[in-house]
Amino acid sequence: MVAYLPRTIEPILRKAAREFPAIVLTGPRQSGKTTLLRHIFGRRAHYVSLESPDTRAVATADPRGFLDAWQSPLILDEIQYAPNLLSYIKERIDARRALKGQYFLSGSQNLLLMHQVAETLAGRAAVLYLLPLSRRELVGAPKALPPWEGKTSARPVPKKRYDFWAAAVRGGFPEPATEPARDVALWYGSYVQTYLERDVRTLRQVGDLTQFQIFLRTLAARSAQLINFADMGRDLGLATNTVRAWISVLEATHQIVILRPYFANIGKRLVKTPKVYFTDTGMLCYFVGIRDTAHAALSPMAGAIAESAVVSEVLKMFFHRGLEPRFYFWRTATGDEVDLVIETATGLLPLEIKATATPSPIMARGIFRFREWVREARADGLVVHTGRVRTPLGGGVLALPFEDL
Repeated sequence: MVAYLPRTIEPILRKAAREFPAIVLTGPRQSGKTTLLRHIFGRRAHYVSLESPDTRAVATADPRGFLDAWQSPLILDEIQYAPNLLSYIKERIDARRALKGQYFLSGSQNLLLMHQVAETLAGRAAVLYLLPLSRRELVGAPKALPPWEGKTSARPVPKKRYDFWAAAVRGGFPEPATEPARDVALWYGSYVQTYLERDVRTLRQVGDLTQFQIFLRTLAARSAQLINFADMGRDLGLATNTVRAWISVLEATHQIVILRPYFANIGKRLVKTPKVYFTDTGMLCYFVGIRDTAHAALSPMAGAIAESAVVSEVLKMFFHRGLEPRFYFWRTATGDEVDLVIETATGLLPLEIKATATPSPIMARGIFRFREWVREARADGLVVHTGRVRTPLGGGVLALPFEDL
């Protein structure tokens, strides 16, 4: 059984329960949504899973009777399987609008769930996102501030040792991440077949799942690269619209994040094509055939794995604190680039990401160019790397180990 690890989102979840009648918690399957809700609210709330066909049939056939049988506060898991319940939940919330924390709804299919919630529970529900475990959560420091909010000169002391490449292969899903004896490849293979392919069939009519698996492996091989849908479709023998549709499924189920370019000056010659990243490095490693730590560190995919780890970690920093992610990449037509640009309260923070244990001042070149081009840029920057050295690189730029991010 997976041991419970405290999550960064816990204070936000408790606060939302004091301010809203309903809470919607969405994220990838197996990211810990049910465990989290039951851990925090299980003592005072009933729990019902709508994934069971029998339970789903009752909820669909007689929604009022179903809600009468399960009085609030109530945790309803996989709510997207019984979307008709939302209208009746709204009815009950409106009858007792002042009562907070009545319904806790979880779901993994963001595309369907958000559309249904927007139509029925607007203004009545707080929507929060839970991704797999972050580095902070894995090392037992879920409350640590991001380096751009805290003091980057002060090194945080994690409660547990962190090995970047080992953690990258295992990923952040609670089962493979916290159970050393678990066969990682077997777990991810089962995950793809049991959950991901089922979501694809639910959201889009995909007749050839073998072709979809080839698509996933091809997309993983292009992680951290500019993504051209037409080129990818041509390589796979797929229509561009099919590639776009399948990518929208992966984005809706939180398996990938599309990183868009930052435009500071419209008149400048900037790259406008987005990048794609898998939100879990374990999933990325599985699709590109990386099975062990040494292979990950020495693979041609090492740079993409490092970038994916940082992008995913920053995404979790936003989502798990109840914030909307505001980050981009920056690249000019002449080759100047910064891997990640984060909007902060004091300006735009540039990050370079390097799969190296030996950071050097030349790695900050893109950061300096970004600061020349972009007026809103902060006067500092970070070169995040996979080693353990923490050192200034000049010009306000700090080489920061991933384990300190």
